[in-house]
Amino acid sequence: LEVLYQCPDVKKYLFSLYNCQYSEFFQELGRVEQILKADRYLAPHYAFYVREMKIKAYAQLLESYRSLTLSYMADAFGVTEEYMDTELCRFIASGRLHAKIDKVGGIVVTNRPDSKNGQYQTCIKQGDILLNRVQKLSRVINI
Repeated sequence: LEVLYQCPDVKKYLFSLYNCQYSEFFQELGRVEQILKADRYLAPHYAFYVREMKIKAYAQLLESYRSLTLSYMADAFGVTEEYMDTELCRFIASGRLHAKIDKVGGIVVTNRPDSKNGQYQTCIKQGDILLNRVQKLSRVINI
């Protein structure tokens, strides 16, 4: 916490994400990226850090809404719609963001996975496996 008072840039960077000022956050993230690239020890890891912080910011915005337009998200982050579309596609395809993009309507729809749904799917899969084993065992016994 001491560094927040010593380095106003760090404070601006952290509070821009905390206060949901995403365009300012992206500008500050660019500055952090340049600092990390210049550092001898952190340079190999800068891409990972930047990617994870982008995912954090996208998830924070998407968590608040059921659906958003791509233009709204692009305006919020201060980027173009094409850039936002490619970024979201990359993170959605890799499973890091839980959303779908309606390209025709230009809408991003969030789908929040809940733990009960996951437990239900796991239970169904395990039940199917058990039924298959019982059927195989019954065939062996009948022969």
